[in-house]
Amino acid sequence: MEQFGYPVVLKPVVGSWGRMVSKINDRDAAEAILEHRDVLGSYQHAIFYIQEYINKPGRDIRSFVVGDECICAIYRTSEHWITNTARGGIASNCPVSPELAAISVRAAHAVGGGVVAIDLLETPEGELLVNEVNYTMEFRNSIDTTGVDIPARIIDYVVAVGSKAHV
Repeated sequence: MEQFGYPVVLKPVVGSWGRMVSKINDRDAAEAILEHRDVLGSYQHAIFYIQEYINKPGRDIRSFVVGDECICAIYRTSEHWITNTARGGIASNCPVSPELAAISVRAAHAVGGGVVAIDLLETPEGELLVNEVNYTMEFRNSIDTTGVDIPARIIDYVVAVGSKAHV
């Protein structure tokens, strides 16, 4: 972890809602968290990845990509560094700029495309960084916020792709 410097974020490779995510500020904290995960006993707790912690402006962005289109996006705002709405983050509409759409669609295509949610961070310099590509998207707090019927857009996409496969 020294290659990143501190702080870093330790995340499970599978999970949701910001659970089992830890911000590690020093070596002592890292050793304690890794020991706790080891004691949990499941091999799944021993598989994780480490990210450089990015100082963000109290929010992140979740964009929704269906096929080749970024259909909408939300800001997730929180005083805590974890901004997931399942953990208390507040959703608000995020306008889909050409830059946001382009980076979201490129990130989706990098993992094979389809239907994905992209989590992005804004750096203090205003750059967008892709943090995660979620192949199982959570959108419960996003439909009313954006005005986009996300489930209908997914169904339309699946029907269109399915009809092309049977031609």
